[in-house]
Amino acid sequence: MGTSNNQLSPRQKMINLMYIVLTAMLALNVSSDVLNGFTQVEEGLTRTNDNVEQRNAAILGTLRAFAEKNPDKGQRWYDKAAEVRGVTSAICLEIDSIKGLIVREADGDDGKVDDIQNRDNLEAASVVMLNGANPLGRRLRVNVEGYREYISSLMTDSVKRDNVLKALSTEAVQRKGNIGKMAWEESKFDNQPVVAAVTLLTKLQNDIKYAEGEALQTLLANVDAGDVRVNELNAFVIPNSRVVMRGGKYTANIVLAAVDTTARPSVFVNGKQLANDRGLYEFSPGSTGTFDYKGYLEVPAGDGSMNRLPFESSYTVIEPTATVSATMMNVLYAGIDNPISISVPGVANSAVTATMTNGTLTRKGDSWVAHPAKVGEEATVTVNAQMDGKPMTVAATKFRVRKLPDPTPYIAFKDANGAENRYKGGGRGISKALLMAAPGIEAAIDDDLLNIQFKVLSFETVFFDSMGNAIPEVSNGSQFSQRQKDSFRRLSRGKRFYISRVKATGPDGITRDLAPIEVIIN
Repeated sequence: MGTSNNQLSPRQKMINLMYIVLTAMLALNVSSDVLNGFTQVEEGLTRTNDNVEQRNAAILGTLRAFAEKNPDKGQRWYDKAAEVRGVTSAICLEIDSIKGLIVREADGDDGKVDDIQNRDNLEAASVVMLNGANPLGRRLRVNVEGYREYISSLMTDSVKRDNVLKALSTEAVQRKGNIGKMAWEESKFDNQPVVAAVTLLTKLQNDIKYAEGEALQTLLANVDAGDVRVNELNAFVIPNSRVVMRGGKYTANIVLAAVDTTARPSVFVNGKQLANDRGLYEFSPGSTGTFDYKGYLEVPAGDGSMNRLPFESSYTVIEPTATVSATMMNVLYAGIDNPISISVPGVANSAVTATMTNGTLTRKGDSWVAHPAKVGEEATVTVNAQMDGKPMTVAATKFRVRKLPDPTPYIAFKDANGAENRYKGGGRGISKALLMAAPGIEAAIDDDLLNIQFKVLSFETVFFDSMGNAIPEVSNGSQFSQRQKDSFRRLSRGKRFYISRVKATGPDGITRDLAPIEVIIN
């Protein structure tokens, strides 16, 4: 087979090689117009950096002034802003130092950044930024990446955050003609004229100061961002109690309440959220007493965060009461326990105390027991209640102290169903069998108002013979004597006898003579 048509002659190969060398030499010959252009851009960026620096310093001054007037609200934001300024200053000083190293590498030890002599030097930037075991280019990239993450973490606006991330991007760059991507530092400083490298570093400072300004603006906005926005102001009166007794104290807080009708707070009481958005807490209590409750309000702030405001309070539940009394019946009986109901509307029973003259007054649960001492002498019950943290006399009621009424004597027996019964004489009578089974007589007050048992000391039974003569028989204390029982056996149906001279004593210790009763045998 013949030779390929693509094979070049030695002469053509030499011509091509010379073309490549010439092209490379032209590329290395950076024109003075381009270098002057970089110098002008550098000067413009420097002026811009100065202006941005003044703006950022003014924002910091505003935060400082506010923190001095309102430390609780502004000090933490000023401290964070001062920290941002410190971090920005450190990385900008590092960049200024790198500029000086590159210029001195090109112009010697006397080189100045603002008066570069060898502006077209293509090796100085590479030597400083890319050569060595720990090149400054890589270290600068790491520091820029750290600064970028720090600043972006302060941004609450996603758009501003994305702009900062793009401005300070250090991603690898794909250049035309290269197979792989170049590291950020190589794309910026490899084979770059000194003036271009310095301009790029000044541009980096400009991006950093821009990011700093965005962060400072965010911090300034955060001073009021946590405030709750309102669109309606109301005045409220919050009393300690709506019920005040004469002589007591009315206490109320008059406050200004600000609300946002478009974003009402969520209210939680004892861990459960209220079903309405008006903060209305209502329920039906099931028992009396004083009860505590607590909870919190969740209020949205301007920056989207949620403020949690705790609260706690208490309430007292009392029985529905109304007092109806007959003034002529204010009576206590001497020698016994008289139950009394004492309550003060609007005050828990635990906050009520009472005392009594001419006797003793004792609390038993929610009730009271009065025990008068002397008959004929008035007893005064004085009621005190704890009002606004101090005791207060709310009532003083007088009672007449009377002797217990006389009891009624009776014969106790059990009917055919085993139920207890009392035979008080007369009427349809009592069977002889029940009479014989009864041990004796008893006495009690059982008028449905008082139910007080008395102790029978003695009594007599009076029988009549066929001549009409009365035959008395004496008891054995409260028991029927044998002679009385013998007389019962001789009784026939329709006969009657009387129980008289009954003596009994009650809980007041007074011995009484009771009325006689007529006993009829049926």
